[in-house]
Amino acid sequence: MTSRICFAVFAMSALAAVGMRAQSPTGATLSQGRASYDMYCAACHGVSAKGDGPIAASMRKPPPDLTQLAVRSNGNFSVDDVSRIVDGRKPLSGHGGPDMPVWGDAFSRSSDPTPVDQKVRSLAFYLASIQAKP
Repeated sequence: MTSRICFAVFAMSALAAVGMRAQSPTGATLSQGRASYDMYCAACHGVSAKGDGPIAASMRKPPPDLTQLAVRSNGNFSVDDVSRIVDGRKPLSGHGGPDMPVWGDAFSRSSDPTPVDQKVRSLAFYLASIQAKP
């Protein structure tokens, strides 16, 4: 009986650890996210994501400092919420207009064979990795 309980506890711990790893980005995911950021976001948000890209001054509404997303959300950063904003499922003022495209649409028209959801999620994980500490 005791060995069954120990095995059950071990099995649940192992499953929990696998689930936690599935939620953590790999180095390749962060690298892909950084590459997408550099290609699609840095011109407006800046190389350091602080809203100071080379074309930021010409925009009607200044791009936000993307390193402060967690600070502005009481220390929380939701990869899921950011993914929904980036791909257009969660509308946000300023997104979808001439200054800030809905990237889900833009990525789907790209010649890059990477699935749109994977590209969006890797971008969100990259943004999570550069958040300022609250």
